[in-house]
Amino acid sequence: MGKNLIQQKRGKGSSTYRAPAFRYEGDIKYLPLSENITGGKITDIIHSSGHSGPLLKIKYDNGKDGHNIAPEGVRVNDMIQVGQAAEVKPGAIMSLKDIPEGTSIYNIEVIPGDGGKFCRASGASAKILSKIKNHVLVQLPSKKEKLFHFNCRASVGIVAGSGRVDKPFIKAGGRFYWKRARNKLYPKISGIAQNAVNHPFGGSRSSKKNKPSTVSRNAPPGRKVGLIAAKRTGRHKR
Repeated sequence: MGKNLIQQKRGKGSSTYRAPAFRYEGDIKYLPLSENITGGKITDIIHSSGHSGPLLKIKYDNGKDGHNIAPEGVRVNDMIQVGQAAEVKPGAIMSLKDIPEGTSIYNIEVIPGDGGKFCRASGASAKILSKIKNHVLVQLPSKKEKLFHFNCRASVGIVAGSGRVDKPFIKAGGRFYWKRARNKLYPKISGIAQNAVNHPFGGSRSSKKNKPSTVSRNAPPGRKVGLIAAKRTGRHKR
């Protein structure tokens, strides 16, 4: 019998750890590479319970709607530029080969066209260090350096909401609802630590982690096991 690992239970795919994605605002992905878009307009800045940073609702110039993570310094009705001719300013979506070295970026694609995987948490940003043939060396928020294909896309800027970790939860209920929104495991108090009225294992009379083993003389056959009609239990006094 090995230890029951949470990461293995999560990976099993059961409903216990399945994130309630139907409550989220939508997939946060770039439009496919096949779409010919040069820009879009920010129609709204919204909150999604599954994401730590605010989100942008964008109306692209081909008529399609999309979402992206909001950077610092953008407002509703601002224009978002997309592609090779885009100006390097917060919110612009460009290929890594077109972004100058030293620029802060976020929502980086791992494979060209996957929509963005890296550096999406609030306050996070990565930095372009250098360009080597068909790859671009990027320093991630963990200070780890990683090579990406030069056609991978990223957004320019720093993800908004950087003060999130500085604000304490204050009450346990706040953390409970934060974890429930992502379907993460919230610790439950053990039965033995509860009162006798709240749990069969509760109360301070015994440290035994089980139910009383005394049963009535008139108990039915399936229940009539243990100390049958015991006059007393516990150690005898000398």
